[in-house]
Amino acid sequence: MISTRTPLRVTLGGGGTDLESYYRRDGGFIFAMALDKYIHISAHRPAFHDHVALMGPDPENVARTEDLKHELVRAALLRHGIETGFEAASIGDIVGGTGLGSSSCFLVGFLRALHALKGHAPDRQALAEEACDLEINVLAKGIGKQDQYMAAFGGLTTLDIAPNGEVRVGSVALDPEVEAAFIAHTHIYYTGLRRDAAVILDDQNSAMLSDGERQRQAAQSLGAIKDLGYRIRDAWVAGDLDGWGRMLHEHWVSKKQLSSKISWPHIDQLYDHVRANLGVTGGKVIGAGGGGFLMLFTPNDGQALEDYMASQNMPRLRYGVDRGGTQVLLSQVA
Repeated sequence: MISTRTPLRVTLGGGGTDLESYYRRDGGFIFAMALDKYIHISAHRPAFHDHVALMGPDPENVARTEDLKHELVRAALLRHGIETGFEAASIGDIVGGTGLGSSSCFLVGFLRALHALKGHAPDRQALAEEACDLEINVLAKGIGKQDQYMAAFGGLTTLDIAPNGEVRVGSVALDPEVEAAFIAHTHIYYTGLRRDAAVILDDQNSAMLSDGERQRQAAQSLGAIKDLGYRIRDAWVAGDLDGWGRMLHEHWVSKKQLSSKISWPHIDQLYDHVRANLGVTGGKVIGAGGGGFLMLFTPNDGQALEDYMASQNMPRLRYGVDRGGTQVLLSQVA
């Protein structure tokens, strides 16, 4: 039996520049934070059963791996030569489809479990790239590279993505009091809406792969977002909370120019209200957009904001930083 724990993430700056349609042109930059909220996976090879069984949100029990509907599990098992005799279960601290990178988080944790079943311990870079290869190349998903790397590495992390797709990973260390202040004043609220990120990312990819004015505008918006990623990283390192709030708003304005599906009227109205009346200086929908979690920065104690968001049926997520990335918590291999 192998059990793994893998962190979800929030993007702080540079989101969208990790897609191939952009980084092949100008290179990408991501600044993100792994949360102490996880996807837990247990896996083993049963002694007497040849079936392939999954337990979790969408349970399956089939004769062979190739019969699985779960495409991430199917692709990973086939990559590792497991065609029969396998069982796994997954539990998430937070429901999927909410902008925290859950699909790639699941895959990284699942691959870590498969390697552990073989007695292998791949380095984090190799594990992230294996997940990228399966999702982007094998399954042809129009997604980026940040979720896989954040799940593998954890922490407050930067990703410099070269035009050839190579990723250089950096770690951002803050004074503990500074980090605590950023987390205390950067609220995360659940909107109650789930969405398919691929639909929104398709808009960005199609714009970057088009010709003329549409491509120019998309490249301009993503260039501004990448520049903001560097500036946001520098603000966190310098302990500039007020600057972070202003840049978070600037990031959201640039992001909404990429697709009409990123936000929706109710969230726009709510955002305008909390900025005008409750001391919020910046915010954005986490992830590709269209639902999930809303990040809001307020320099005050935030109680009025929290009360108001609760009245809108949007509970606050209490969180901290995960430091370890994906980990094997239990390893008992016969």
